[in-house]
Amino acid sequence: MKFTMQDNQQMTNKKTVLIHSNFCKAFTGFGKNKKNILRYLFSTGKYNIVEAANGIGFQDPITKTVPWECYGTLPSPQVFHSLNQEQQRAAGYGSIVIDDIIKKVKPDVYIGIEDIWAFNEFDKKAWWNKVNCMVWTTLDSLPILQQAIDFAPKIKNYFVWASFAEKAFVKLGYNHIKTLRGSLDTKNFFRFSDEDRLKLRQKNNIDQDSFVIGFVFRNQLRKSVPNLLEGFKQFKNTHPESKAKLLLHTHWAEGWNIPDFLREKEIDFSDVLTTYFCSKCNSYEVRPFTGQEQNCKHCGSEKTVNTTNVTQGVSEKQLNEIYNLMDVYCHPFTSGGQEIPIQEAKLTELITLVTDYSCGEDNCSIESGGIPLEWSEYREPGTQFIKASTDSVDIACKISDVYHMDKVRKKYLEQKSRQWAIDNFSIEVIGRQLEDLIDNMPQVNYDYDDDKVTFNEAYTPKGQMNPSEFIIDLHKNFANENIDENSTAFKYWISKINNKEMTPEQIIEHFRNISKKLNAKNIKVDFGSLFNEKDEGKRIAVVIPQSDTDVLLINSLMKNLKKQYPSYNIYIFTRKEYFDYIEDNPYIHKCLEYSESLENTMALEGGGDHKGYFEMAFYPHTTTQKNICYLHNGVNKHQFSLSE
Repeated sequence: MKFTMQDNQQMTNKKTVLIHSNFCKAFTGFGKNKKNILRYLFSTGKYNIVEAANGIGFQDPITKTVPWECYGTLPSPQVFHSLNQEQQRAAGYGSIVIDDIIKKVKPDVYIGIEDIWAFNEFDKKAWWNKVNCMVWTTLDSLPILQQAIDFAPKIKNYFVWASFAEKAFVKLGYNHIKTLRGSLDTKNFFRFSDEDRLKLRQKNNIDQDSFVIGFVFRNQLRKSVPNLLEGFKQFKNTHPESKAKLLLHTHWAEGWNIPDFLREKEIDFSDVLTTYFCSKCNSYEVRPFTGQEQNCKHCGSEKTVNTTNVTQGVSEKQLNEIYNLMDVYCHPFTSGGQEIPIQEAKLTELITLVTDYSCGEDNCSIESGGIPLEWSEYREPGTQFIKASTDSVDIACKISDVYHMDKVRKKYLEQKSRQWAIDNFSIEVIGRQLEDLIDNMPQVNYDYDDDKVTFNEAYTPKGQMNPSEFIIDLHKNFANENIDENSTAFKYWISKINNKEMTPEQIIEHFRNISKKLNAKNIKVDFGSLFNEKDEGKRIAVVIPQSDTDVLLINSLMKNLKKQYPSYNIYIFTRKEYFDYIEDNPYIHKCLEYSESLENTMALEGGGDHKGYFEMAFYPHTTTQKNICYLHNGVNKHQFSLSE
């Protein structure tokens, strides 16, 4: 994507802060956190705030509905759908459009808030660490994801959402990675009076003396629903007088098949409640599960009532009411980055029972007012991450502990839970921490239009280095890449040395060649100097860098191409040594020298506000989806095939 660059530098000392994450109106944890911190930082009046919004298009009309400057990070639909699966995933996190946003808004500070894989290859961007860069990411399991470890030496401002990850990084030798928790709007969640809680129960046909255990969650497999159901069953069997109910605020049409579990465990459906939501009138009701697409008793609409979900669900106000139906909150899971419902439950003064692993360690500590749930370790296939299987017997025991708890102690823990959540997760607390970080970041002096990364292909390593120093030095000086002994790249190359698979001289030559290739991609072709008065009219570019066989094959196809587009001039881009194979073809207008920068055929054709030099550009040399050779000027409208 290209658009007119505007000088956004203000005649003030305000720093421009670009915050990149889910769109702030998205119903996700990242979206909620981003909305909170954007509002806080914007309200200070100290900064020029800009939002880079994942999940929406660059100029989506919804970007105009927020008070700060906002741009979507998705490329055009034509471009997006032309990408392969891996490229689409990266584009969904903004990898393609973020460079253009950086050039447009010229930020002093970039804050990226996503899962760590969202920033893959960001450290290779020209602007990376030239502006103040900060990554604030969620990690949920041990051992720490290797990709997150690889990122550690590449950035100074590195933050995680839970302290278990910070402690794991310290064990690896990193002391600059700190915990910065996701923010909550604490005003939205609070405990009702006993009288209002009773009215809520009456409204939802829940007995006043029923003991309600609650769980608010996305119905993902990492949420330990089978364990909770077994623990609930055990508690109910040993405490029939409790009239216990289990409230599962989730969508029953995804993830775990909860009805099958209820039948398998012989749990009465009437003892398990859920939240139904009407997409027509936005009303909700808590009651036993009876299927999806129910009719609404409030507005009379048909098949509009379903269990709450991420696209059609309750408001924050309604969710607060649902927490107030509960007597205790239980959150068993295999792992998690922060698990915002736990903090929301604490804000409504509920004692929280939480698996004592991953981010749960923070939320079940003594100071948090929570109670830990015991678990046993299992390993996730493939990743080999440690995951927690929460003990169902301990779930039943801890529910029983709260059920029998002295009222004075129970009230103490409930109030302690709320205050801990306010002290550690409120917008004001997290906002002030961000404010301090931004204010302490240095001024930026960077040419935002310089998108070249120069690699030192002439570098000569110094002597007197041990193998570890040698590998780290090569990456830093040849590839402009910071690595350390924990990095994947280091482990790969040190094994080459230790196993005597390559000599130091061969490794140096390899890195030098890589630097040359990377520099070649930075060489921009000045088409204006290549064209003259004979080059007027429509143009087609065919990029075929090598080899002699490929060039000869393409040569044989030019007659067919010219026949289909007789009014177009055909230009062949190849290496000079292959000119003789093709330049005497009468259907070719001109042979031009190949440059690796021509791999981006979209740059040749243009797109958005940028007008290219060619109406069509083909790259038949590629045999992968690395280059898009079937999409032209944003639309797949040209039917010519080089295989005809």
